[in-house]
Amino acid sequence: MKVDRHTKIVELIGKYEIGTQEELAERLRQAGYKVTQATVSRDIRQLKLTKAVGESGRQRYMVLKNPKSYSDKYIRIMRDGFASMDMAQNILVIKTVSGMAMAVAAALDALHFEEIVGCIAGDDTIMCAVRSVDDTILLMDKVRKLLEG
Repeated sequence: MKVDRHTKIVELIGKYEIGTQEELAERLRQAGYKVTQATVSRDIRQLKLTKAVGESGRQRYMVLKNPKSYSDKYIRIMRDGFASMDMAQNILVIKTVSGMAMAVAAALDALHFEEIVGCIAGDDTIMCAVRSVDDTILLMDKVRKLLEG
């Protein structure tokens, strides 16, 4: 239930400029989640959300981005080799173009995602051990944004 709610929160703050816990709680209720202000507050802390100025000029919640700038070389490797990803609890499984798993895993290591404990790569599959289920959700969002450019 918490994983679903956290996924929905990341989706909602990406879609709407949500600036308060009350707004977030209301959006969650509209989506069918029964939440209290305390639950939303705890979720914000666990997801490590931050506030930043949105396009409209008002403060909004956002997923905390890695402050390091990503090397174009590693991003290009990720984009060229990536096929799909899926999670199994705190394991992120990334499928790649055949023969690219080692290169994509090396790129992931070089990008220093704090959520990743380590990666194991085969020919076209990478298994990333991630610190927690919540971190896996955040990592998947980061990877999607990285690939979208």
